[in-house]
Amino acid sequence: MIQACCETWKEFKFNQTSAKFFLSPLNSGLAMSSWFRSTPMTYVSLLLNADAAPSTLSLLGSLSSISFTDLNPDLTPFQRRYIGFVKRCDELERKLRFFGGECDKFNLAVSRANGGALRNQCTAPYQPNVLDTLESELEGYESQLRELNSFSAKLTTEYNEKVELQEVLLKGREFYEIDAPRLMTSSVSERMTSRATGGRGDSLLDDDRANLPMSMMADGGAVDRDMRFSSVTGVVDSAEKARFERMLFRSTRGNCYVRFAGIEQDIVDPETNCKVKKHVFIIFFKSKSIETKIKKICDAFSAHRYSIPSVDDPQAFQSMLAANAQELNDSHTVLVKNQDTRFRMCQMLANCIEEWTWKVVKEKAIYHSLNMFKSDVSGMLRGEGWIISSQLASARAAVTDAHSSMDLAMPSLLQPAPQPWPSPPTHFETNAFTYAYQEFVNTYGVPRYREANPALFTAATFPFLFGVMYGDIGHGTCLFLAGLFLMYSYNADSKYDEMMGGVYSARYMITAMGFFGIYAGFIYNDFFSLGLNLFTSRYEYPNQDEGAEAVESGAQAVLTADYGSSEAIYPVGMDPAWHVSSNELLFFNSFKMKLSVVLGIIQMFGGTCLKGMNAIYFGERLDFFFEFLPMVAFAGSLFVYMIILIVMKWSINWNSRMLSASCCEFGDGGLCHPVTSYVDGVATTAGTPWGDSQYEGVWAEECVDADGAESEYCTPWGYSCEGSNQVGGDVQYSTADLCPLDFGGTGDGCQPPNLITLLINIALQPGNVDEPLYAGQATIQNILLFIAFASVPILLLAKPYLLSKQHENEGAHGEHDDDDDDDSHGFGEILIHQAIETIEFVLGMVSNTASYLRLWALSLAHSKLAGVFWEKAMLSTINMNFFAAFIGFGIFAAVTTGVLLMMDVLECFLHALR
Repeated sequence: MIQACCETWKEFKFNQTSAKFFLSPLNSGLAMSSWFRSTPMTYVSLLLNADAAPSTLSLLGSLSSISFTDLNPDLTPFQRRYIGFVKRCDELERKLRFFGGECDKFNLAVSRANGGALRNQCTAPYQPNVLDTLESELEGYESQLRELNSFSAKLTTEYNEKVELQEVLLKGREFYEIDAPRLMTSSVSERMTSRATGGRGDSLLDDDRANLPMSMMADGGAVDRDMRFSSVTGVVDSAEKARFERMLFRSTRGNCYVRFAGIEQDIVDPETNCKVKKHVFIIFFKSKSIETKIKKICDAFSAHRYSIPSVDDPQAFQSMLAANAQELNDSHTVLVKNQDTRFRMCQMLANCIEEWTWKVVKEKAIYHSLNMFKSDVSGMLRGEGWIISSQLASARAAVTDAHSSMDLAMPSLLQPAPQPWPSPPTHFETNAFTYAYQEFVNTYGVPRYREANPALFTAATFPFLFGVMYGDIGHGTCLFLAGLFLMYSYNADSKYDEMMGGVYSARYMITAMGFFGIYAGFIYNDFFSLGLNLFTSRYEYPNQDEGAEAVESGAQAVLTADYGSSEAIYPVGMDPAWHVSSNELLFFNSFKMKLSVVLGIIQMFGGTCLKGMNAIYFGERLDFFFEFLPMVAFAGSLFVYMIILIVMKWSINWNSRMLSASCCEFGDGGLCHPVTSYVDGVATTAGTPWGDSQYEGVWAEECVDADGAESEYCTPWGYSCEGSNQVGGDVQYSTADLCPLDFGGTGDGCQPPNLITLLINIALQPGNVDEPLYAGQATIQNILLFIAFASVPILLLAKPYLLSKQHENEGAHGEHDDDDDDDSHGFGEILIHQAIETIEFVLGMVSNTASYLRLWALSLAHSKLAGVFWEKAMLSTINMNFFAAFIGFGIFAAVTTGVLLMMDVLECFLHALR
């Protein structure tokens, strides 16, 4: 794959893995029609002069519209013509990486050129000697920088040695001048006490002074010159101090005396360039063999040993201390100048690395492409590839310009050629908004050439389905503001890491997700799990004006306007009264579950329709008649019919239907207005008829007989009706007897059905509808069930049979002679592929319908989690005191941010992606 010439360009999306391609620009004015189907492509052959090849490809690359195929598949990379130039580019990239690493040592950020400057550089006229210029220039900088680094390492080592020696001299003098006399005084006092008591020491040496060096003896305490102790001084890493001391004790069996003193100044390691802590040590011993062991231990622990003058010669000691201090100062001065020189050079390199990198990348892309050309004629190169059809004229002009600028007599040629593949590569032009959605679709599969692009619909359905699951005005607003912040803070010239780059590329998607979260929140009327009474609730509880305490538990809310009238409908979303009702969970569960099924089936059926659109566009009659139409028949007869039943149940006035099957007195003086009543065993009608636009649908609270006396009860829920207003007084009438619709079933159409049972019985009990919604429902469902079952064998067998017959007819006319081709077009082979597609479709429709219930489950979980957080964190503390409310709000904000604004966003995002 050819690398990018400009970072602001994006890749071609090909469905052939062997294709090599340039990168296409992000067009801000992208039309949706160009995104719906991939860009038309043309296969071309390019013949050009070898001398003009680099400049020609440079101009073609600036068009970002052509992709070359490899005409040398049998050659290894090292056998290609321009492999030497590629290696030179690799070497230049190594040097640039070295420069970048040196800049990182000084925490210098590489200056990033803006997109316009890079685009101008990439489209600039080709420079033939650019590699030679870069090689000479970068070689000089590299040699200088490596020489400075080597000198810096040497200076750092010398400076560290001077620092360590200075610390050894200072710590040693401090030990001899302060610690040794104190130890000597303590030792003499203990010895005088021992002699006064006549005691005898337990030491291996009779005199405690034998444990101290001669320089530590007092004037009157002279000992033999042979008892003078030797010493080793040096510096060891602080991290190794304990192990170093333990090893000395074990190796010498305790026959040494060690003192440590820490160095306050950090020592810079010249190899790792890291600061380390070190300790000065001084070791006293009395044996040559012990000295040998000590030196070996020092070497093993990388401890630096230093020789210092005897403390008996203070003048030499002071002279060495002063000389080392002067050398230390000189070393520091030289080291600072070296670091300053390196810093200024790295600062200059940091401003040029980006520009040099793009030049090298461009050259490498050119020579990678030329390696795919074939040299059929001496001095000429031939290449083939795919080009965007609309850019064919521009490409020809670029080839002509490249040859004319070099005054070459050899002609150039760019013309269409027979395409080697049955299907051209797929290329979609995307912009900053559509890029993220196209990447989502490409993750599951790149559409075929000129096939309908599902990403166009994903741009609308993905954030919408996310909003269905994440519906909350407050949480959606937070996500929406986060998306706006990403849009505002995005800088095309900034370099982001992989994670932040992905977040910024989805900034428009995140904004859309937040917007649809707000929209769904208004539909659910959820604001941090609280209902908003924005337009005044259409329900009211008895005595609610006197406060919440005045409303009795279990009280029933009543509408403030007539049922079915416009005044009884909450303008936007759910009425806030549902959030305080006892049946809130049942109501929202029913609504969200049905809504998720409806949305899921619509999206799946839309995907099936795209298949039909593709079949029409490509003229594939077999796919249209024997794949698309059976799929539509199967999906429509079962799943689309499910949506119709859900919408019908929502739209029917069940109050009116159930009242029509009740025993209520009707007429001008009655308490309700049903259609039919029984008087002396004869059904009569009076008052406003059921179904009339004036029917109010008021439920009667009690039934009365013809004389005005109360009967036992009426039957709005389908119970048997009995009373004195019926013949004999003991006669019972069921809902089916009283219902005037005559749809069949137990309720004759006057009772709302259980949709789950109804849908299951379509397949398990054909022709049996317990509670029909309309007349002739059982017959229609049997017809739909037959269509669904009949469409499956057509989908499975029709296309393989016709394809095999078509292939046989073509073979009979001698159009195909390839045995392998015969095997691939055999009936069995085609049937296997078609069986897989049939099973995927049938089982997919069933399982995916159930899978869409995740919309309901995630929405329910989100709202309940928000409710629990509000209840436990805020309601339990808000009535205590200010401090408790403040703590409660902090807990509420923390859990809301961590769980609902982060974890739940990711969860809903992943489920919407599925």
